[in-house]
Amino acid sequence: MSTELFQHHGDGVAEERAANLLLFQAVHEVATGYAGRQVPAVLAALRRHLPAAPGLDAAELLRIAEEISVGRDPSGI
Repeated sequence: MSTELFQHHGDGVAEERAANLLLFQAVHEVATGYAGRQVPAVLAALRRHLPAAPGLDAAELLRIAEEISVGRDPSGI
């Protein structure tokens, strides 16, 4: 039974990693296309392209948009 619990936990970790990868890829795409643009334009693009994710609130989106607007890619990709 402990093996089943471990496998189920492993699946959850794999799903979380896949979701995070999609999120980072979306941030990277926006950063590539919107680097140097004004924050409102970057923020709008992030809202259009990013999947919903826990912990990704308005303040975090604004922080990411500000990074991209000054030419940084916060995705790390």
